Amino acid sequence: MIEASIAFLFGLLIGSFLNVCIYRWPRDLSVVRPRSHCPSCQKTIAWYDNIPVASYLRLGGKCRACGARISPRYPAVELITGLLFGYFVWYVGPTALAVKICVFCAMLVALVFTDFEERILPDEFTLGGTLAGLIFAGFVPLRDPTAMAVLWLVGVESSERLMWIFSAAFGAAFPALLLWFGGWIYFKLRKREGLGFGDVKLTAMIGAFLGLEGALLALVVASLLGSLLGYLYIKLTGKDMATYELPFGGFLGASAIAMAIFGKQLLNWYGNL
Repeated sequence: MIEASIAFLFGLLIGSFLNVCIYRWPRDLSVVRPRSHCPSCQKTIAWYDNIPVASYLRLGGKCRACGARISPRYPAVELITGLLFGYFVWYVGPTALAVKICVFCAMLVALVFTDFEERILPDEFTLGGTLAGLIFAGFVPLRDPTAMAVLWLVGVESSERLMWIFSAAFGAAFPALLLWFGGWIYFKLRKREGLGFGDVKLTAMIGAFLGLEGALLALVVASLLGSLLGYLYIKLTGKDMATYELPFGGFLGASAIAMAIFGKQLLNWYGNL
């Protein structure tokens, strides 16, 4: 429990940094300079007003200087990230696997919020995340049966470590190309974009971390959630179904987090359908 508690506190700090990325990267701003400041009055935020979750509660969700309302997204991102870090370290122990899943979920949390807020999936997370997934595959085992079958069919013999990396690469490439092809078919039939390329890059990132099966199941879950919740939202708000831009990346990111938490159970259930 001590390790999990430390991971929770560390996750709060990472969540605070993610909030900076969520606000700045979609606006092409540096996450290093200037220091954190209030978007309304531009006053630099003191360190004691920048403590994750606690400062938001102490200030009543308002800027100390001008009283402007602070978005509840800030403590939400911090708390969600902290809880995920604490859970994974508690569940799998302070291992390389826990580090991999925590890094993966931290980026997903940021991507979910940037997509819902700005309809943007920053390359820093999607492309950077894909690269991180491939690097982690060299140290944390990722054994994808389909990828290993492909190697066997083409007659390629490799070390176990290279097989892990190939599983990550295959898991990134195949579902991303599949999603891109589906978006291309939609464009040809409907003569308008139905899928952002950021969603394709996010799918590649998910596959690099979870492998082919995890990425495909995340796509299925995201499609179902997006269709159901998107339809309900459009009906309740009276928006035009033909022009409303569904934040599919947000649903995809949330589904991938669910895969990280419930992956084995969901894949077993899915395989028994």
